[in-house]
Amino acid sequence: MQFVDQARIFVSAGDGGDGAVSYRREKFVPAGGPDGGNGGQGGSVIIAVDPGKTTLLDFRYRRHYKAERGENGRGKRQHGRNASDLVIKVPPGTVVYNDKKDQVFADLTGPRYRLVAAAGGRGGRGNAVFTTPTRRTPTFAENGEVGESRWLRLELKLIADVGLVGYPNAGKSTLLSVISAARPKIASYPFTTLAPNLGVVEVETGKSFVAADIPGLIEGAHAGVGLGHDFLRHIERTRLLVHVVDCSGMEGRDPIQDFYLIREELRQFDDKLALTPYIVVGNKLDLPDSKANLARLAAAAGKEVIGISAVTKQGVSELIYKMWHKLAELASDRAIDEHTESADGKDEPITFTIPTRRSSLEDFRVVTTDEGFALVGDGLEQFIQRHDLSNHETLQWLMRLFREIGIIDALEKAGVEDGDIIQVGEWEFEYLV
Repeated sequence: MQFVDQARIFVSAGDGGDGAVSYRREKFVPAGGPDGGNGGQGGSVIIAVDPGKTTLLDFRYRRHYKAERGENGRGKRQHGRNASDLVIKVPPGTVVYNDKKDQVFADLTGPRYRLVAAAGGRGGRGNAVFTTPTRRTPTFAENGEVGESRWLRLELKLIADVGLVGYPNAGKSTLLSVISAARPKIASYPFTTLAPNLGVVEVETGKSFVAADIPGLIEGAHAGVGLGHDFLRHIERTRLLVHVVDCSGMEGRDPIQDFYLIREELRQFDDKLALTPYIVVGNKLDLPDSKANLARLAAAAGKEVIGISAVTKQGVSELIYKMWHKLAELASDRAIDEHTESADGKDEPITFTIPTRRSSLEDFRVVTTDEGFALVGDGLEQFIQRHDLSNHETLQWLMRLFREIGIIDALEKAGVEDGDIIQVGEWEFEYLV
């Protein structure tokens, strides 16, 4: 299966249903009055974690996602049905960004995590709601609110306890295949690993951890050279790094130089990676010159270096226990294999929302234009959009509302005169005294 770890998608929530204009017309019920029901809520677009997914490949073939519209209200005070939410499944470790800004909306690391990526529009109110002692038979209702929409950027960062890093052909893939059930592609040419591979390492019954084989890094990887730049993000979550170094020197490289270069590439990509705890592993002890280079590597690293041969499995068991004990030291108050579960043990979803500021009707300002004046305010524009301005009674009700919230006073202070054009968003009114 092709590995895809970045995607752009457009999400659009459903609009709210329109309110109904209706009146009771029953044979033995004189003056039944208005009975228009409210419109239903539009469906939201929700991004939820699916532990069974491992890639963002689905989003390569489909980028636009739209939820259903709420049902319109009906007579007899029947409210429209709320639309179902559209749920988009992503793998654990998916980070959702605002595509226009470098802003993180949510980091979906756990199986219960979900993000309301676009909220559905509210349903419009039916004419029954607008009945008052002086307005006995309102002939207007509200339209449904438009649902939110936005472009998002998805970025997958694998969740693993241990990240295997090193130069191409250092033996990372072979090591992963030996310590776990993973079967990565293995060959003797550079960049055999074109995508990160995950494997569960079982230490003993009831004790296990997840290791990730990260594609080989080379000098300049942090700047986009080779394959490392695309996959370095996948080791940002790991709690422990394992530097796998080819101690044989068979590729014509010096093991010590390899170690220094990898450390520098990690630091150049993210200073935090340089602070991540790590273990140094000298691989290919079954080949000539490896033991001598192992001693040199230990001196250069300034710490213990575990010598292994992934091919013959020499020292592999010692390495597994070393990784387990190091992870145990790093673990705080939860078990190592509880990667994505919350400590509370509950099953309720953990929902993130994107902060949206619903502007108040009273949050407006008056601006002078060539033709008159403009009322500027997101809340006011959204409110006007929900009404049928071709309905004379709707206009009368809006004018009374405008006077109540201070819009008319603000226009008069700005110098409005009879016949001036008042603009609100895409709509225009003529001011009449």
